[in-house]
Amino acid sequence: MVGAGPGDPELISVKGLNCIKEADVVVYDRLASSRLLEMVKPGAEVMYVGKKAAEHKLEQDQINQLLVDKAREGKMVARLKGGDPFIFGRGGEEAMVLVENNIPFEIIPGISSAYSVPAYAGIPVTYRGVTSTVAFITGHEDPTKDETGIDWERISTGAGTLVFLMGVHNLAKIVHQLLKYGRSEATPIALIRWGTLPRQEILAGTLADIVEKVEKENFKPPAIIIVGDVIKLRDKLKWFETKPLFGKRVLVTRSRSQASDLVDLLEKNGAEPIEFPTIKIVPPDSFGRLDSAITNLESYDWVIFTSVNGVDYFFERLKALGKDLRELKGVRIAAIGPATAKRFESLNLLVDYVPDEYRGEAVIEGFKKFGVSGLKILIPRAEVAREILPDQLREMGATVDVAVAYKTVTDDSKVDEIKTLLAKGKVDIITFTSSSTAKNFVRSLKDLDLEKLLEKVAIACIGPITAETARNLGLKVDIEATEYTIPGLVEAICAWKLAAGGWRLE
Repeated sequence: MVGAGPGDPELISVKGLNCIKEADVVVYDRLASSRLLEMVKPGAEVMYVGKKAAEHKLEQDQINQLLVDKAREGKMVARLKGGDPFIFGRGGEEAMVLVENNIPFEIIPGISSAYSVPAYAGIPVTYRGVTSTVAFITGHEDPTKDETGIDWERISTGAGTLVFLMGVHNLAKIVHQLLKYGRSEATPIALIRWGTLPRQEILAGTLADIVEKVEKENFKPPAIIIVGDVIKLRDKLKWFETKPLFGKRVLVTRSRSQASDLVDLLEKNGAEPIEFPTIKIVPPDSFGRLDSAITNLESYDWVIFTSVNGVDYFFERLKALGKDLRELKGVRIAAIGPATAKRFESLNLLVDYVPDEYRGEAVIEGFKKFGVSGLKILIPRAEVAREILPDQLREMGATVDVAVAYKTVTDDSKVDEIKTLLAKGKVDIITFTSSSTAKNFVRSLKDLDLEKLLEKVAIACIGPITAETARNLGLKVDIEATEYTIPGLVEAICAWKLAAGGWRLE
C-alpha cells in the first residue's frame, strides 16, 4: 500500500518509488501522478481503478477483490494511492480485506495533501503566535445529515487551523456549520486546487464571502479547504507561484528517451511540461559503415561526436563487436556541446576538444587552428544531418568518413491529444531542440491552420540552426537560446518572460 503523495511526483518516498519499480502489478488511483507509472518495470500490469464523483472505474468491493486475486497469483502488487493511504482514503479498509484473506502486506506512508498542499501555497498549518493546533477533517461527509462522525460544536473552534479534504461540493454546508458553532464570519478561508502541481490554483476569502466567490469563479474539485488565520501568512510565504514559469504549459517536442532533462528543468522553474515526442531515435537500417569504421578505429586521428545519441550508439556497436574503450587509444575526441562531453565523462574518458559554440561551424573554426590537412576523421552521426562539417573538413585537406549511427523517425503517438490542447488554447510555449523536431511537428499537424492556432503561443528554439529551420517552415520564433544547450534554452525562456514584464501573449 503505497502513498503516492499529493501530486508532485517527486514527493513520493524513496521506499514507495522502489516498490513501484519492483512490482508485478500496479493498481493506481485518479490522483496518483501518471509520471510515477513511467517507473514501472517492463511487463508489469498497470491497472486504473480511479474514482471521480459518480464515475467509478471499479466499485470499492471490486478493488478489494482485485488486490486479493492478484496477490493470490503470486504477484507483488503495488496499490498506489494519492496522498497517504491511511488519511481519508480507503487504505485501512483495503488492508483489512488483505488481513481477512491471509495476504501479507506493507504500508508505505505518503505525504498527505492535508499539510503539503497548504505548504506549496505558502500557508503553514501551524505557526507560533497564531495557532499550535490543526485538525484534518473529511469534506465528503454531509455536515447536515442526522448522524455525523464530526463533532461540529467542538471542532469549529477547537482547533486553530481546520483542513477539509475533498469538500468543495459541501462547501456551503461546511461554512454554515462553522458559523453556527462559533467561527467568525471574518475568519480567512482558502481553497487550493491541484496543489503541488504547476496548475495549482488558489481562491481565498472569508467565511462570509467564500461560497459566493467559488460559485462566481466556478471553482471545481479536486481541492482542499483550509480555514484559519495562518492563511494571512501566505502573502509573505508564498514561493511556488513565484517561480519564473509557474503555471505555463510548455510543449516538449524532444524524443521521449531524451526529454527528461528538459522536463525536469521546466518543472524546477514552475512550468507544466507536456510531452509531445515528434521524433523517435532508432537504429539505422544498417550499421555497415559504422562497424567498418570501428573495426579500423586505429586508423583515425579524430572522432567527432555531434550529439549524445551518436556517443550512445557508437559505444553500443563497440560492445556488440566485442570491443571496448581500449580501441580509442591514440584517437583524439571532439564533442559538440557539454551534454555530449559529459557523456564521455560518465565513461571516464576525457574529451580533447569542445568548441565554445555548440554547432558544426565552431568545430570547423577550432580545427582550422589545429590543422587537419592529411588527417583522417570519423563522424558517427544521424542518418540525416547538415553536411557543412564533413564538407569543410574535406576542403581543409582531411579525409572524412561519415558513419550513420542512428536515425530519427516520426512519432505520432500523441498527435490527437496535442491537437485538442492547441485548439483549446492549453499550450503557452513550444520548444524545439533540433531541426528534426520542428520539421516533424509541422508535418504531424499539417492539416491544421498553424498560423492561427499558434498566434498566442511562444516558440522557443535551442539555437540559430533550429530557429532558421522553424522560420523556413513558416513558424514565428520568439525565443532563441544563446547557449545551445537544454539549460541554455530554459534560461532563455525564463529571461524572455522576465524581460516581457509578465506573459505578454495573454
